Amino acid sequence: MASVCVNDALNDDELRYVLSKLDRDKDKEVFSLVCKRWLHLQSTERKKLAARAGPHMLGRLAFRFTHIVELDFSQSVSRSFYPGVTDSDLSVIAEGFKCLRVLNLHNCKGITDTGLASVGRCLSLLQFLDVSHCRKLSDKGVSAVAQGCHDLRTLHLAGCRFITNKSLKSLSERCRDLEALGLQGCTNITDSGLADLVKGCRKIKTLDINKCSNIGDAGVSTVAKACAYSLKTLKLLDCYKVGNESILSLAQFCKSLETLIIGGCRDISDESIMLLADSCKDSLKNLRMDWCLNISDSSLTCILKQCKNLEALDIGCCEEVTDNAFLDLGSGDVLGLKVLKVSNCQKITVKGIGKLLEKCNSLEYLDVRSLPHVTEVRCSEAGLEFPKCCIVNFSGSLTEPDILLGYSGLP
Repeated sequence: MASVCVNDALNDDELRYVLSKLDRDKDKEVFSLVCKRWLHLQSTERKKLAARAGPHMLGRLAFRFTHIVELDFSQSVSRSFYPGVTDSDLSVIAEGFKCLRVLNLHNCKGITDTGLASVGRCLSLLQFLDVSHCRKLSDKGVSAVAQGCHDLRTLHLAGCRFITNKSLKSLSERCRDLEALGLQGCTNITDSGLADLVKGCRKIKTLDINKCSNIGDAGVSTVAKACAYSLKTLKLLDCYKVGNESILSLAQFCKSLETLIIGGCRDISDESIMLLADSCKDSLKNLRMDWCLNISDSSLTCILKQCKNLEALDIGCCEEVTDNAFLDLGSGDVLGLKVLKVSNCQKITVKGIGKLLEKCNSLEYLDVRSLPHVTEVRCSEAGLEFPKCCIVNFSGSLTEPDILLGYSGLP
């Protein structure tokens, strides 16, 4: 029986089907080594690429991988001394990868507004852009992106200190489908900038304004009203001007809120938190309110009783919280918490932790650092039994779980 060459027996579509069944990137690379035809098919089918290369190599990559939709040039903190992608590189990227929808340039500190102008001019299909910690960028670059990338859905600008309200106005006018915006540490952003943003961007699901020290109740309330039906995640870490008015607005309008970060917002008190717990009782999953010094047992008990879907809670340094927050739970109150942080809550004792464990068998991480009455020895003497999968942090030497490390940045 005569042998049949696989290249003669299978057409391109059939070979693409074979390639689609390979799950591992390594197997796909092996596929491409069979012959030039298979290499070409593998190259044209590839959708994602992570690389570090100069303009010449980028041009060759663009020629080979013609259907790339996701490019990752992000840099880790350990490489912060290296500028990463430059403006000349971005020019090649923008002109060579026309199908691009996702571009990650996190921590590429050599990028300027000139580079972003290339992105805005050439990548009209772009939906995701991360230029966080690209410290040379200003409103001019963001405006260029907004001008050309009308389909933008996610934009990370954390650490871009020169960004002002002008950028938010440009996004509002041009990027009406924006869903996620990260502005952590952009201290030039004010309430009026947020008001301009939500005039056009009313589909915001995730807004990170951590450490935006010029944001106050007026800005948060405006966002709550304009994005009432879309807002899922709001991060306000160390926005010390934010108080009860913001929380009351969220309780009134944002019934589907899932994640709220208000750590360091010291003027927030029990009354507004209790209303929020009642309003978002079916949706709230993650709540961080460490250093909210006016929070006491009444609001914490309310949260634990009503928010049945709550998975992560941080009340570190809430000095007024005592064991009663847990002791007041009724027989029918079963907690679904996976992560709980009560570090520096000086009035909590082993008795309160014991009551918590009775109500919650799903804990995966418990932070009890700097609790003078809760030590490993005392928990053992009291016969406390932690869930088998639970990591208990008595000393601060453990790595915290990702579920509460979403304090900065976007999902």
